[in-house]
Amino acid sequence: MNHLFAALGEYFAYPFVRYALIVGILISLCSALFGVVLVLKRFSFIGDGLSHVAFGAMAVAAVAGLSSEMPLVLLITVVAAILLLKTGKNTRIQGDAAIAMVSVGTLAVGYLLMNLFSASANVSGDVCASLFGSTSILTLTAGEVWLCVILSLLVLLLFVLFYNRIFLVTFDEDFAKATGTHASAYNLMIAITVAVIIVLAMNLVGSLLISALVVFPALSAMRIAKNFRTVVILSALFSVLTSTLGILISLLAETPVGSTIVVADLVAFMLASVIGRLIKE
Repeated sequence: MNHLFAALGEYFAYPFVRYALIVGILISLCSALFGVVLVLKRFSFIGDGLSHVAFGAMAVAAVAGLSSEMPLVLLITVVAAILLLKTGKNTRIQGDAAIAMVSVGTLAVGYLLMNLFSASANVSGDVCASLFGSTSILTLTAGEVWLCVILSLLVLLLFVLFYNRIFLVTFDEDFAKATGTHASAYNLMIAITVAVIIVLAMNLVGSLLISALVVFPALSAMRIAKNFRTVVILSALFSVLTSTLGILISLLAETPVGSTIVVADLVAFMLASVIGRLIKE
């Protein structure tokens, strides 16, 4: 056990490891809070759809040779979130169908662009890194870390300030409208915020695994608690714990960061399910 702590101590001497842990904790916290909202609104797969949009946007940025991909990826993903929200209310194209259409379409376009126009000699490696996170969380610059910190704090601030309205819109949108709450505006805020979280989370777990980061902590918390506030708090705790554990294990075992975090989330979900059954008995 001592040699493990010694190894971790050596790792934390490097700034990129500290950056990864800070960003990982903030992203997992934001994902968990709004993940509860998405699960309860039965719109969980918006994370999956937007993550594929972000992948396509990143491919466009890479082909264009942009020095910083984040602004373009963030802009395109936010626009896609707004369009999904509007399209989901269309009687001809329901929400799940719209997400599936956008998800598959943008993923295919992104992969095609990377194969046709990429200047990299290792296209397969670039695609794998984008889809599964790879080591991108361990190669963050100080500027990228500050951007993640600022955006994450903004997301947390929005959740705290509008907690009551988010709660109302999540559980009874019709009642919210009847009481004068602009439900469409808050739904728009939720969609845009989720888009920001998705873009941030791509560095942590990759575009294919983002849904797990958003959904698993919420589902784990719901196995134990039924009160909304308690579920939100437990979801945040589960997410921060599993992300921290996943990053530390990946450093020690030299495993992919994103996959390790998701496996930790899966284990936490199974433990929460067992605990939930014991509580009910």
